[in-house]
Amino acid sequence: MTASVEPVTAAILVIGDEILSGRTKDRNIGYIAEYLTTLGIDVREVRVVPDVEDEIVAAVNALRARYTYLFTTGGIGPTHDDITADSVAKAFGVSIDVDPRARAMLLEYIKAEDLNEARLRMARIPDGAELVPNPVSKAPGFWIGNVIVMAGVPTIMQAMLDQVAPKLRTGVRMLSETILANAREGDVGGPLRIIAEAHPEVTIGSYPFMGEDGRPNTNLVVRSRDPRKLAAALAEVQAMVDTVRRW
Repeated sequence: MTASVEPVTAAILVIGDEILSGRTKDRNIGYIAEYLTTLGIDVREVRVVPDVEDEIVAAVNALRARYTYLFTTGGIGPTHDDITADSVAKAFGVSIDVDPRARAMLLEYIKAEDLNEARLRMARIPDGAELVPNPVSKAPGFWIGNVIVMAGVPTIMQAMLDQVAPKLRTGVRMLSETILANAREGDVGGPLRIIAEAHPEVTIGSYPFMGEDGRPNTNLVVRSRDPRKLAAALAEVQAMVDTVRRW
């Protein structure tokens, strides 16, 4: 893992009709975003696309050109609609076929006589890609260019992410502090804007919620990679909260 002074960015591409139909509830986006944030990698965009080759190809090419990394989930299983590998190969303009390395991995989990045509689809890897090991069920993901292709099953995706994490270029970790306003969002909105304008290199977020006591409340989150700038903005936010606090 190599740290960079320049921002390291990422996008997440979720692939699958089942996500868009609502039949399957995504559990990967939040996990990946939180995981990458702890590494100093900023997730800047998330897209969800159906199992349609042209849409996958277009999304892959757009996102890989825009960000340091693109992480995809879904569509690398044994069924006819698992077309992610073929679509990524098309996006990179390379061929795809059964990879002997991937086939050997499958045979660690599946008996040779059970390695039928459908299961062999999980060993089809774009030419030039590096395999991403799958400690759970052996069928690998792959890494080509700056695109990291992982399974949609959360436990498998998480195991794959652990495999690639040590190889990622990372940035300076984002620092974050939260202040409970004990006030409505509308009470802090005006003065918070003034503080944010005075600290352009600090991100200040306002997140309203309903407290257990039944009263509306607000969490104010201050984020920066520079501890001194974070502290300065945090102090002003705290002072402001002390003046507008309602309870």
